[in-house]
Amino acid sequence: MPIFLSPPTRKAVSEDEVYRTLVGLHGHSPPREHAVKRTLMALLASAALGVCVLLISADWSTVEASQSASGKIIHKAPSQQGHNKGSLDPALRRSLDAAFEKSFRQSGAPGAIAAVRTPEGTWVSELGVANKASGQPMRADMHHRVGSFTKTFTATLLLKADAEGLLSLDDTIDQYIKGVPNGDEITLRQISDMSSGIASYTLDEQFQKELFANPRKVWKPEKLARIGIKDSPVFAPGKGWQYSNTNYIILGLVLEQVTGKPIGKLYQKEIIKPLHLKETAFANADPALPKPYDHGYTLQGQSNGKFADSTHWSPSWAWTAGGIFSTVEDELVYGRALATGEGLLPREQQAERLTSFLYGLKPNAPQRAYGIGLVNQRGWLGHTGELPGYNTSIYYNAKLHTTMAVEVNTDVNVGDCPPDDPTMTDSPHDIPCAEPSDFIFGRLSKVLGEPYATQQ
Repeated sequence: MPIFLSPPTRKAVSEDEVYRTLVGLHGHSPPREHAVKRTLMALLASAALGVCVLLISADWSTVEASQSASGKIIHKAPSQQGHNKGSLDPALRRSLDAAFEKSFRQSGAPGAIAAVRTPEGTWVSELGVANKASGQPMRADMHHRVGSFTKTFTATLLLKADAEGLLSLDDTIDQYIKGVPNGDEITLRQISDMSSGIASYTLDEQFQKELFANPRKVWKPEKLARIGIKDSPVFAPGKGWQYSNTNYIILGLVLEQVTGKPIGKLYQKEIIKPLHLKETAFANADPALPKPYDHGYTLQGQSNGKFADSTHWSPSWAWTAGGIFSTVEDELVYGRALATGEGLLPREQQAERLTSFLYGLKPNAPQRAYGIGLVNQRGWLGHTGELPGYNTSIYYNAKLHTTMAVEVNTDVNVGDCPPDDPTMTDSPHDIPCAEPSDFIFGRLSKVLGEPYATQQ
């Protein structure tokens, strides 16, 4: 059984630099997570790089259901928010509107919000409904669960702790937790970039059964870590790659250990408050969301093929791997800071992050790779997030100096998906299988001239 120890005793980059670093590294850049979805009725997902994991941020799943959007599509005029209040070119706004409307219809999602911020201004648009029962329309100020995008916050805290000398990325995990297989070899760096070989607790069949049998159950992070550790190792440290949510639960426990502070307070003090993210918070075990919020709709764990409203399911099982909620305005602010490091990390740690992508370790590749809590997908830096009922894609492109966020209130995939991967009944089959937020993101990125995906 793992033993959690006391901490061992031991005593920022511009946008142009970001872009030069990326180009110098590989001419292009890569992924977004391919966290895997469901194994129970679609509980296995494939992290942004093809591998298998579960439902906090994912990429492919399947069984048919009816169109989930109810009522008339509602399309509001784009609004300008935040520090960029200028107006985008009318032609660009019209193109974004058209691409959003078409991809939203194809996704079959109940509702979606998309936002783009360039040096010239900000475009924000909402489509569909936030609540299928009441028909309440989506609004840009709604709070939304961002799922595995939380990992970018956790990894940022890890890099900050490294900068402050509280730990080193090259520390082995046995300095903090005893009982992890290969714990004397696995480094915090390998845990953060998913090359540790520690299994994902979300792939454990017993965990899946318990989660969906009682989705309001409160889980302790130590219990989640033990489930993943029990099933480890998947491979030798540094010799493979698998998207594992256990990695980020462990990092949360380590960060609490070395700082002596609850993880929620660390997010608040080190990231949320400095960046003035007024509508962003860590849910921990609280299933409530501040008003206004969108309802989430999922097929995960639903053997009858009918959608479940997962809005108030306990987020405790996701903890530091997927427990944050936010709004698109905050996501635009944080998404830029994440990729540039401005107001977030010292230059040395940001450079460490931007050179951490595992291009040569399959399934990572030159066009898509994972690093220290960050995905590089063809030059778009950020992360995709998913929880049952929620899907989010937030990325920044250094070449365009542009941040984009897409929120969708379902995790049901779109496109030509495998037979065991749920899609909407009328989902188009002439496009590759994709998460709905990534699908919409891809269509909007083409309008901006820097495609996020090769096939869409």
